[in-house]
Amino acid sequence: MSFAQSAKPPPFVRGLRVGLFGGSFNPPHDGHREASLLALRRLQLHRIWWLVSPGNPLKDARELAPLAKRVEAARRVGQHPRIKITAIEAAIGSTYTFDTISYLKQRCPGVHFVWLMGADNFRLFDRWQRWRDIEGLVPIAIIDRPGSTLTALHGRAAEALAPYRLDETDGARLATAAPPAFTFLHGPRSPMSSTALRDKPQPAGAEDIMNAK
Repeated sequence: MSFAQSAKPPPFVRGLRVGLFGGSFNPPHDGHREASLLALRRLQLHRIWWLVSPGNPLKDARELAPLAKRVEAARRVGQHPRIKITAIEAAIGSTYTFDTISYLKQRCPGVHFVWLMGADNFRLFDRWQRWRDIEGLVPIAIIDRPGSTLTALHGRAAEALAPYRLDETDGARLATAAPPAFTFLHGPRSPMSSTALRDKPQPAGAEDIMNAK
């Protein structure tokens, strides 16, 4: 698939249950893949779409590798028949999650979307633009992360969503649940992070997408 093709939504049909996993993927790593496989299994999703963002308003854009490099790296890391990579946000000029989800719901009628995010990001969810509207658009699945198990469930967003929490044993119902709805998925917690990988010294001669121009 070319970079231009990645600027379109992946193929879909009505009734498909799709997890939307957004992020900078700067760089992507096995933790992203493990979280995706956990969501596929526990939520009984048909697909995971990695939404490689052109930029995160809450992060320093100077640390961001070029979008095409991150999409290419995401394809290598996320190799799985049910994980699809898309740069749709850049194509539609979307910076904010609310706008992206709204577009996809309109563009992909009949698809059951679930927003996926790590517990570390959920702690900051109340800082996202229109976060209360996002929770009214699609169900949300929070995936456990090291150091965030307890704090993620005691923030402002967690308190707002508490009445709508589904037990993770009911995860298979989440994709078709009427929002607001969310669940917290426990499982193997990958210690990997994009920040740590960016800070890690690279072997001589290794491809370093963080320094790619």
